[in-house]
Amino acid sequence: MADIQKLVKSQKIFIKNGKTINLDFRLKQLSILEKAVIENETRIVSALKKDLGKSAYESIMTEVGFISDEIRLVRKHLKSWSKPHKVRTPLKLFFSMSRIYREPYGVCLILSPWNYPVQLTLSPLIGAIAAGNCAVIKPSEHSPATSQVLEDIFKDYFPLDYIAVVQGGIDLSTNLLKEKFDYIFFTGSPEVGKIVMTAASENLIPVTLELGGKSPCIVDYNVDIDLASKRIVSGKFLNAGQTCVAPDYLMVHKTVKNDLVSAMVIDLKNFYGNNPQKSPDYGRIINHRHFDRLTRFLETGNIIFGGITNRDDLYMAPTLIENLTWNDSIMREEIFGPILPIFEFEDLNEVIDQINDRPRPLALYFFSRNKKNKEKILNHISFGGGCINDTVLHVANPHLPFGGVGNSGIGNYHGKAGFETFSHRKSVLERPFCFDIPLRFPPYQGKLKILKAVFNLPFYR
Repeated sequence: MADIQKLVKSQKIFIKNGKTINLDFRLKQLSILEKAVIENETRIVSALKKDLGKSAYESIMTEVGFISDEIRLVRKHLKSWSKPHKVRTPLKLFFSMSRIYREPYGVCLILSPWNYPVQLTLSPLIGAIAAGNCAVIKPSEHSPATSQVLEDIFKDYFPLDYIAVVQGGIDLSTNLLKEKFDYIFFTGSPEVGKIVMTAASENLIPVTLELGGKSPCIVDYNVDIDLASKRIVSGKFLNAGQTCVAPDYLMVHKTVKNDLVSAMVIDLKNFYGNNPQKSPDYGRIINHRHFDRLTRFLETGNIIFGGITNRDDLYMAPTLIENLTWNDSIMREEIFGPILPIFEFEDLNEVIDQINDRPRPLALYFFSRNKKNKEKILNHISFGGGCINDTVLHVANPHLPFGGVGNSGIGNYHGKAGFETFSHRKSVLERPFCFDIPLRFPPYQGKLKILKAVFNLPFYR
């Protein structure tokens, strides 16, 4: 505890010296961060393999490459983003000039998860650095190999009083949340998000909560079955299904259900072979606790494909399952694993009602050639973000803000949105000394009619 207090105090001193406000300093730190990631690519890939069974290809695509791409975008535009932004001033405030200045919050706490332990740690950090903050990073204890690599890297490339990685379990998180940080960024489950928000409220600390939920994938009757299948399968079983924006369940029009399921079975075999356990491209469940939780989901419904498990290897086959109800345990919580429940429907309005009867999802995916149905989905369902005729890829566009709504999160980030999240927008109106009017100053007698005219209000007395 004392060490945490000392660390936070040292970072608050670092912020006060004003060094992080300098644009060149921030640009240099972003370059150092990219250099640190690229120079340690082999260590990162090895750690991700150890923690999650990720292939090198998947690690580069979803972690290392993702971060490098975002850093380059932020570096390119940071100068223009950081400039004071002039806004219009009403005529009644004539001779005034209005601007919005962006300033760092100060010392930020970043609490990151285990499923994408590099991407979901460094992406918010990019925004924090770009905005001129210091940061204390607490990676997940459930991905220990990657967390250790991150701690080692940051010790080598950044001073602790600027950016520091601290490791530990629930006790450390509890102690961190007692500190008076200037901003907290949390990625994880809604249940833990509530704890973080409650703790932050004790010190009135602003928060961003990137949570999760049951993200639906809806397939209309008029689609390209083969392409839809490939895009659904790749998005769902990436990282063995342990992706916050993975399709959590599939709702498919009854006229194309059998064709889609058949295509998905073929694609699963083409992607991972007849025995995915031997595939170099298929990952593993993070730990035995999550494995046991996922295994219990297999006790209801009928397995169409997969269902094979090996606890010693933390292996669960890509699984398609049907004949479920909304009351089954698998449909009452986020799956976060390689099981895809499949439902059929006839009326799209019923689908909309079923989704809207539940907490708002982090992501939604809709496959259709029907423009009217697309607009119906977009206009009548609230969700964090998503894709039309694809899955997951909206997260890969750093120009799109990423975040949830309601139970799936508060706030967003990526690219400019990340810079904005970690920046306080300071509004300033500036006036010269050359002129003023007596209307604004007491005494007010005889001025009411003029004042109402200024505000375009009727005058009755």
